[in-house]
Amino acid sequence: MNTDDRFIDLEIKLAMQEDLLDTLNRTVYEQSRRIDQLEAMLAKLAEHVQNNAHSGPGTILNERPPHY
Repeated sequence: MNTDDRFIDLEIKLAMQEDLLDTLNRTVYEQSRRIDQLEAMLAKLAEHVQNNAHSGPGTILNERPPHY
């Protein structure tokens, strides 16, 4: 194997590693964005639960009173 072939092999490997790194970076970015979305949803859910804590266990929300 001559020097030119070795350089070509190294360039190919480097290009493949750069592509893999770009893919991993995109994956990490997308997961980070999704985690942010899930944290926001969790905060809203916690707020909803706290705001409705007065209804007590077993109480159905928006239940019609018995006189209707």
